[in-house]
Amino acid sequence: MTRPILIFDLDGTLIDSAPDIHAACARLLEGEGEQPLAFEVIRSFIGNGVPVLIDRIIAATALDPARKDRYLAAFLEDYGAHATDLTFPYPGVIEALDAFRKDGFSLAVCTNKPEAPTLAILSALQLEGYFEGVVGGDTLADRKPDPAGLIHLRQRLGHGPVVFVGDSEVDAETALRAGVPFALFSQGYCKVPFSDLTFAGQFQHFADLRPLVFKLLAEMPVPARG
Repeated sequence: MTRPILIFDLDGTLIDSAPDIHAACARLLEGEGEQPLAFEVIRSFIGNGVPVLIDRIIAATALDPARKDRYLAAFLEDYGAHATDLTFPYPGVIEALDAFRKDGFSLAVCTNKPEAPTLAILSALQLEGYFEGVVGGDTLADRKPDPAGLIHLRQRLGHGPVVFVGDSEVDAETALRAGVPFALFSQGYCKVPFSDLTFAGQFQHFADLRPLVFKLLAEMPVPARG
């Protein structure tokens, strides 16, 4: 029997990483003689990958756009050394992952964070053992909201029914373009009103995710037999 596949976004979904991202951005700006940006500003920049994060920081400060590559390299080096100083899984994440694994789900991560820091963070937080597949923002040629990551993971994990769990407008668009139901975590980093998103269901606490996922799976059409 084909196993169901549950794919998670990372930042703002499984982990609250904004404090470490903000701290790394602050160190970057201070090193360039700039004042750090407010936490809420940096949090609003998260979700489209590190190159876009740097673009947004440049646009909000007096940093030189011509030196973007230098800023990007400096950020990645610094963040890689401090990525779990202040970052933790959201409450209930471990219990939910344990339950889904016992239920026989294939679990995976699809994030716009580069693959190397993604794997390092999952390892440091003792989450890596739960996931059979990880796609980072630089794993494939295209990143979210392109659906390539979800399609790749579904093919790799056996073509079972897929539910995508995320927190943002980027995740919602990714699921829509991939043709899979989207479960919205309402406590993450979404930058637009939820009414602007397409989602099959939402949850506020990870204790509520399991019944939602089973509901979404039950609502999926049964494939016709040839």
